[in-house]
Formats: sequence, structure tokens, C-alpha cells
Amino acid sequence: MNQHTKITKALPQASGELFLTDGGLETDLIFNHGVEIREFAAHTLLSSAAGRHALAEYFRGFLSLAQECRTGFILDTPTWKAHSHWAKDLGATEAELRAANFEAVNFIATLRDEFAGNKGPIVLNAVIGPKGDAYAPESLLNAAEAEEYHAQQVRWLVDSEVEMVSALTFTQAEEATGIVKAAHKAGLPIVVSFTVETDGRLPTGQPLGDAIVEVDAATRQAAAYFMINCAHPEHFLDAITDAGWLRRIKGLRCNASRCSHAELDAAEELDAGNPRELASLYRALVARMPWVNVLGGCCGTDLRHVSTIAAAFITGDAMAS
Repeated sequence: MNQHTKITKALPQASGELFLTDGGLETDLIFNHGVEIREFAAHTLLSSAAGRHALAEYFRGFLSLAQECRTGFILDTPTWKAHSHWAKDLGATEAELRAANFEAVNFIATLRDEFAGNKGPIVLNAVIGPKGDAYAPESLLNAAEAEEYHAQQVRWLVDSEVEMVSALTFTQAEEATGIVKAAHKAGLPIVVSFTVETDGRLPTGQPLGDAIVEVDAATRQAAAYFMINCAHPEHFLDAITDAGWLRRIKGLRCNASRCSHAELDAAEELDAGNPRELASLYRALVARMPWVNVLGGCCGTDLRHVSTIAAAFITGDAMAS
């Protein structure tokens, strides 16, 4: 598939049918399965047989759920930290990071093929994290700086089988603008997922709606859609108002924990919240935004949470376990 085809072909989730995602990959493997992840960079697991097995078993659980529920699935690469900002911490060269991105796409493509009988489409999605700490960004990037920085990882991905990229847990509108421009120039569809603090604002203090409007204005709505991730639903409920920008949000990947980012960063034990309560809150959110059709989890969530969310929408049973 050439670059032009990728960006002009409608993403399968544009159909409005339900698509699931996975949950909190790193927190689930670390806290629930005892898997060590160096520097919280999940792509490092690909370098060992044990790590690949842990990743495969993790994703197989969610792919089996999508198969059982007859939904689509957004299948992520574990590449959130596979970019040059983290090279020094990881002791990795640029060539090694580039190879890790390509290997990660091949890895999830193999899993997709394993579940080729799934009723809904399985979309290969490359995850790109922000430059710096997603909970407490050390510096502000302008759009030009962000475009130049993120273009490197986008270029690494463009010739792979990946069908889209997602800017996950982004904290700044300018940085989001830059990566949208980089992806658009490379011919890759892109989704931007912002994270918010307990007050419903980005870590920069900017209201969520203002950030979405700013990115859309600067990029001529080049992002396929927006999402919210790594925040408890109650953190942004008040931001869900009757405004035009709200229709640009098509996906939710929330935390089950009500803790702030600072509290989560300092926590030594996992706060998994309550899957049933989380599913009920998703129902309440989607009742206000019925166009949202991509649902999954983030930090602290696992297969239990996403299964309960799926049951709430497929059977109407928010109390399913």
C-alpha cells in the first residue's frame, strides 16, 4: 500500500461500528504479571523470547475478546517510547530504535493474521508518545519543532504495514499540531489522543476544547479524529459541553483510577479502580457523545476492564464482569 493510498483510504472505524482497544499494556504486565519493562518502554520486550511471549499473550486476550464480541479492534504497536528522546535512557542507537519500530509493526501484523477470522477489521496502529514525560512535560515545543522531531519516527513507520499512527498521551496542542503535520506529509492517517489533569485541562493548563480547536485550525482538520486517554472519566466530565469540537472526539481510553498523574507517578501499587463503575461511566459519556465508537483502557486497566466495557455496550449490561 503506497503512502497516498494510506491517507486517502477511510479508516475502518470511520464506519461508526464499535471498535475495541487494549488496556494499560505496561501497568498490566508489570503489576499483574510480574514482567519487567526497562524504562517503561514496552518495545524492549521484543528483544527476548520471554518478552515477545508476554506481549503476544497480552494482545491475544484482547483480540479474543473482539472476536467473541464480533467487533473491530485497534491493534497497537508497543512503540510509545521508541523515539529518540529516550535513546540515552535506553542506551539505544538511532538504528536500533528504527529497527524496533519496524519490528513492532511486523509483530502485530503476525497477531492480526492469527485472528484473520475476526468479524470486524483489525487495524494496525503505530503508537507514538510525546517528547518527554507525558505526566509532567519538561519543556514546551512549538509546532515546527514538534514536526521536525516526530517526523523521524513517522518516517521509520511509513514503509511498514501500519495503517495509521496515534499520538497517545499528548499534553500540548503545539506538539500535537506538529505531529499531525508530520504524519500528513508522510501520507499516514493520524489520531491525536490528549491526556488531561483532574481539572479536565491539559497539563499546560489549556482547556481540552481549545486544544482540539487549535490543532484543527492549524492543520485544516488533518487528524482523522481525537481521543482522550490516561485520565479518569470524572476528570473531564465537566468539559463535555455542547460544542462543535466535541464531535471530533471518537475514542476513549480512560484510567480506572481517580488519582492524579502526580499520584500515579509516585504510586508503588497499582490502583485498578472498579471495572463495573468504569463501564458505567463510559456509558454515561457515550450517552452524551453517541458518535464515540473506539473504546479501551489506559493505566491500571486490563482485560477485565475492557471486557466489562464491551459488555456494557454490546449487551447493555454495565454490571457484567
